[in-house]
Amino acid sequence: MRQRRLRNLYERLKELKEMKKITRDELLMKLGTARKEAGRIWNIIDIRIPMKNEKISGDTFTFKINREKLREQQFKEGTYLLRTNLQDGEPEELWQRYILLTEIEQAFKELKSDLHLRPVYHQLDNRIEAHIFVSFLAYCLQITLKQQAKQHAPGITPRAILEKFKTMQMIDVHLPTTDGRELILPRYTYPEKDIALLLYKLKLKLPNQPPPKFQLKITHLRIKIM
Repeated sequence: MRQRRLRNLYERLKELKEMKKITRDELLMKLGTARKEAGRIWNIIDIRIPMKNEKISGDTFTFKINREKLREQQFKEGTYLLRTNLQDGEPEELWQRYILLTEIEQAFKELKSDLHLRPVYHQLDNRIEAHIFVSFLAYCLQITLKQQAKQHAPGITPRAILEKFKTMQMIDVHLPTTDGRELILPRYTYPEKDIALLLYKLKLKLPNQPPPKFQLKITHLRIKIM
């Protein structure tokens, strides 16, 4: 497995080096994908990444296998043993069940940490069920975002995507008019370069800026009783 991953990683790096008209940001995104697929094998290869103001060329983007790190990892490698009391079924089927178990545990972890399912402060049954239902809908959206990121922008997690999107805000600009009304301009902040690149990779498009609206501005209201 180690040799296969190392070979795949090395071939992928060669493909990236031969690509033409690729920007540094695109190169970093593709390297992030390759790193996720390679796992610990990534540390075996010494990679030189172009600096921010450098062009991508054979001199600024280089890589080579670190033989000393390779021998050290080979020395530390062991054997993964899965012990079970189940006697029926093939080893491949038991391994698939174990992988499914880890995915279920990861789902509960995301519900409790990322989506804050717990603690539940409600006491009535209908409110508890509503809380769990909303959390389940949020989890469905998170899985959808995870699958979309896996397809279009591998190497980045839904948590990282949401953290980046937190910098974007929706604000209302209030402008008084001469006739006593108030012009309200709902506007969202313009995405920065890294967020714009992420939106492009995820194939997401921001909606148009909302249209302005007028509001009657009432400063004082006096009622005279005769």
